[in-house]
Amino acid sequence: MKWPRFLPQDITGVRFAVNVFIASTILWYLLRDIFNADPIWAIASMISASDPHVKEAARMFRARIINVLVGCGVGLFLLVVGGSSEWKLPLALAVTVLVSTYLVRIPTMWRQAPITAAIVVASSLTEHSKRTGVAHGLHKVAEVLLGCLMGIVISYLMSRVWPLPETTKKPVA
Repeated sequence: MKWPRFLPQDITGVRFAVNVFIASTILWYLLRDIFNADPIWAIASMISASDPHVKEAARMFRARIINVLVGCGVGLFLLVVGGSSEWKLPLALAVTVLVSTYLVRIPTMWRQAPITAAIVVASSLTEHSKRTGVAHGLHKVAEVLLGCLMGIVISYLMSRVWPLPETTKKPVA
């Protein structure tokens, strides 16, 4: 098959662009138009949990979900324990990094754990209410989880509609 001059033989990038287009359109419509919510966290999560190759998308999905749950758990724990303090944010980030690094030990997407803890704890600090902050933080975490799920689902469906040859990654010199 002859490709136009601007398209390289490897069209993985084009396929990834199509994945992102479809998934972000669905998330935008679902969250913005149906639930009247800001879809940015879901879209960002979808992009980081997506890949044109389903095996890689599944690996990223698993790592992201586990680290989101770690961050959410640590953030919620620190919100419930003790009073309201701005020191909870850096403490939550540090504790989450330690838990993610030394207990969970999934290096892929390990930065997601403290990001999620920050979402949960900062929501409480900006709302000046534990209850409102926890609800707001959990809502954001749900958006992140929805985005991850959308990323893996679209990656899987696109692999069935438009399969790409599985490639082996070449070591970087």
